Amino acid sequence: MTTELAGKQLLIVAGSSGIGRQLAQDAVDQGAQVTITGRSADAVQAVAASIEGTVATAVVDLSNEESIAELADELSRREVVVEHLISLANAPAKAPVEKLEREAIVRAFDAKVIGALLLVKHLRPTVSVTLFSGIVAWRPKAGMAVTATTNGAVAFLAQTLAVELAPVRVNAVSPGIIDSGAWDGVGKDKLFADTAARNPARRIGTTRDVSTAVLAAITNPFLTGTVLHLDGGARLV
Repeated sequence: MTTELAGKQLLIVAGSSGIGRQLAQDAVDQGAQVTITGRSADAVQAVAASIEGTVATAVVDLSNEESIAELADELSRREVVVEHLISLANAPAKAPVEKLEREAIVRAFDAKVIGALLLVKHLRPTVSVTLFSGIVAWRPKAGMAVTATTNGAVAFLAQTLAVELAPVRVNAVSPGIIDSGAWDGVGKDKLFADTAARNPARRIGTTRDVSTAVLAAITNPFLTGTVLHLDGGARLV
């Protein structure tokens, strides 16, 4: 076990995903004190119960600033000073432009962009912030205008916050196709095979690939304002 994260406070927002669970487990394994949040208490508690080690939980709705402020107050009462903030929040609005609904667009921006800003505003992380972008910003597709735009906004937001929040470090992670459970039930075998055949890494990403990169980033004192592309080189071909 490394000691770089030993005793450090990590807050993983939207931590009930496959990637969130892997991050929480790996951080706990490195000695971190981890809190995972989500919109559903049941979901985050289920993830916490599946992890070997102790993980705290909390509930937050990124579309509601009052909820974010309440999270900050709750963490303060627990005497938790957030050192590393990681937000995996996502609310995809996938549809052709003519079929997009305003509410879905706003939810997408609340999750990825507005929510991220409000988390930083209220939680005031002291060491690092890691936001999640995505490959669609660099490889846009029809029907993915909102996803591409929010992912692109995250990349620029990380750069801006890196300057404004310095010396707190801010980076973005941009995953490609990751076997995280998100693709289960949608013909993933063909998707994974086709993707692996095309990308330079000749494989699909795993949750461990993402977790390893994120934890390396938050412990690297000279990395800030950067987008880490975890896509097996798929954006290049």
